[in-house]
Amino acid sequence: MMLFLYNLVVQFAGFFLKIVALFNPKMKLFVNGRKVVFLVLEQKIKPRDKTIWFHAASLGEYEQGLPVIEKIKKQFPLHKIVVTFFSPSGYEVRKNNTVADVTVYLPLDTKKNAKIFLKIVHPEMVFFIKYEYWPNYLAELKKRNTKTYLISGILRKNQLFFKWYGGFYREALETFTYFFVQNETSKKLLQELGKTNVAVSGDTRFDRVINILEKDNSLDFISQFKNNTLTIVVGSSWPTDEKLLVNFINSYQLNIKFIIAPHNIKKEQIIELKNSINKKTVLFSEKDEKNLADFDVFIIDTIGILTKIYSYADIAYVGGGFGNPGVHNLLEPATFGVPIIIGPNYSHFAEAIALVNIEACVSVTNQKELNEALENLIRNDDIRREKGHTSSTFVQMNKGATAVILKHILNDTI
Repeated sequence: MMLFLYNLVVQFAGFFLKIVALFNPKMKLFVNGRKVVFLVLEQKIKPRDKTIWFHAASLGEYEQGLPVIEKIKKQFPLHKIVVTFFSPSGYEVRKNNTVADVTVYLPLDTKKNAKIFLKIVHPEMVFFIKYEYWPNYLAELKKRNTKTYLISGILRKNQLFFKWYGGFYREALETFTYFFVQNETSKKLLQELGKTNVAVSGDTRFDRVINILEKDNSLDFISQFKNNTLTIVVGSSWPTDEKLLVNFINSYQLNIKFIIAPHNIKKEQIIELKNSINKKTVLFSEKDEKNLADFDVFIIDTIGILTKIYSYADIAYVGGGFGNPGVHNLLEPATFGVPIIIGPNYSHFAEAIALVNIEACVSVTNQKELNEALENLIRNDDIRREKGHTSSTFVQMNKGATAVILKHILNDTI
């Protein structure tokens, strides 16, 4: 009965989203992007091809799974790698990635879509990254006896699996050949459901950010702007974060530089942000033919370069902590050995809790606390270096999840 209702809801959602797409640009991408999925798959995947499928909900999950995708691609060079996204914020940013042979949206989870998708893709192995358990896809994979893995999984007691009405969701878990989870809590929750095919591998995001250190993270225009000056990088900020930070920027007198990379780069919001700052401010989109060293604040109204920018930070403020569900990715600044400041909402993120507990990260709840935290890090070189060292050590000590997963997968395929 519940599965019937689920399928009814999915069908209704598909119809409703088409209407919403007429008025919402993001939803238009969501709907239109799915119209050509089967055509693209048929063009790029032939019946004789061997394939491996990875599914990521959005950009964060893709980045989380990337170390595993890269290792699997290396171990199985004759297989085509198929990557699917549920969200436009993942697909639109990474649709031209070089690690996958085919990157598409995942069609909505109907029985018909699942059958068509898996008939065309016919994967030998499937990896779901972190979460997103689509019952119809999982049921079809089970029928095909396809090896299916959850990597960097997180389970919480409030999920549908643990509700009295979640039987069809619990049944979907029967598809998984093995669960690789981030922590002991997730393992115990799966064991409560009778699952013994589970291992605590850790979080592959640590491997992902450590790999960043091996790449060229230099940006000439950031070097020019920084000009050997203490620089605070504000990453993935929301208006609530920016209001507090702008108050600090406008009142601070010492020679400090600020780089702000907002989460939302809509033109009107960027202009509003720039106009609220009374220091010399330049946008990324207007940086050419300017002497960037002359400016105090650099607003990054583009995407895709924040990771490299963190490598120039002396202090990082990571946004999202004043909203719901909470703070954005802390591991990127942490891997560069940068002390971090965040807002109060971080309880859903294990790495944020850990970084706060070991005092590599400071959580603030208001303007006064933000000002004090920034002043402390700006004026005390030893404290700044100590917290930064603690950040990078934390990342180094938690690497290795990819190796655990790969060892099991390779043993499973021999």
